[in-house]
Amino acid sequence: MSKNLKSAIFSALLVLIISYPVLGLKLSTVGISLKVEGATAFELWCIGTATVLIFIWQLLRDRIMPAWARVSLPGIPSQASNFLTLPSTQRWVILGLIAFALIWPFFASRGAVDIATLILIYVMLGLGLNIVVGLAGLLDLGYVGFYAVGAYSYAILAHYFGLGFWICLPLAGMMAALFGFLLGFPVLRLRGDYLAIVTLGFGEIIRILLRNMTEYTGGPNGISIANENKPTLFGLSFERRVPADMPTFHGFFDIAYNSQYKVIFLYLIALLLVLLTLFLVNRLLRMPIGRAWEALREDEIACRALGLNPTVIKLSAFTIGASLAGFAGSFFAARQGLVTPESFTFIESAMILAIVVLGGMGSQLGVILAAVVMVMLQEMRELSEYRMLIFGLVMIFMMVWRPQGLLPMQRPHLELKR
Repeated sequence: MSKNLKSAIFSALLVLIISYPVLGLKLSTVGISLKVEGATAFELWCIGTATVLIFIWQLLRDRIMPAWARVSLPGIPSQASNFLTLPSTQRWVILGLIAFALIWPFFASRGAVDIATLILIYVMLGLGLNIVVGLAGLLDLGYVGFYAVGAYSYAILAHYFGLGFWICLPLAGMMAALFGFLLGFPVLRLRGDYLAIVTLGFGEIIRILLRNMTEYTGGPNGISIANENKPTLFGLSFERRVPADMPTFHGFFDIAYNSQYKVIFLYLIALLLVLLTLFLVNRLLRMPIGRAWEALREDEIACRALGLNPTVIKLSAFTIGASLAGFAGSFFAARQGLVTPESFTFIESAMILAIVVLGGMGSQLGVILAAVVMVMLQEMRELSEYRMLIFGLVMIFMMVWRPQGLLPMQRPHLELKR
């Protein structure tokens, strides 16, 4: 025990030094000056408790670890886990979720439908990143860059050229796909941590460019989108104020204006985009390119030995994954009505990657469930200050309890009988 005493004291002091400024000190605005506020009694108790627990853990680590190794966390029964990860089971569950999603918004509140629309955006992003990370095995930490390219492509085309949403949507996807194709070339020879660092840099470069190109992107203020350029239903706008020559949904049907119609319409567009994404991903998985992605993920050397071209496989994964992020970004811009560089920080990339890891690499149903969990955690306003701490604890718990994710994709395998 004495040999761990020095380590225990150092660890406890380190926790105290780091946690008190981060959790205990806050800056508040008083007029035009800043005032430093101290920690509350509850926060001091939390910091002290964490310090004591770390001290005890480091001091008794040699005795606790053997006992902890014999403890097994309760897990999902093998038969139930095997049933839930079957492609046929996940297909029926997804169909049930789609049927529920089509009916639910007409009976839900405006706020609930708006949150569900945000969940669908993250589902789209998760499915796109799932191609790059889950299927092709390429760790991408700058996926939010493609998301930003899609959003700003729509915003620029709508603001400067007056194009509508349905014209800008495919153009934004193609622009993001072009950026994904261009990013694929510098990273062809990279893998693992080096690939993650380059893609992380790409995401930050995109955000900084958007902030500094004020002549085209509006800089930190962003770009606003006029009502006449927002999504329409066969030319009918759901906005209250539009140009005089533009028909509106409530005017065409001679009904009173209700903002609920617009929220439901945006939700249905997001649901349609998610359904098209699911259809595209399922078709790609059954095509040779889908098998090539999985081969690249398992072993790049064996993939090359089989005569497959890793260059083409990586470029296809980056391009298709980026195009899906472009579609999601375009819809995000249409929903918000304003895009700024601060909407596309590294935190967004981390959250999308957490959705893929939490749901299960390569699993579509897992991505959907994980997106629901992560967005609901994000929407808990009372826990906003501790959001990243909760994200980290959830990921650590998943790595210990179920490292393969909630519902991992069941890979085909052969077994030789004795």
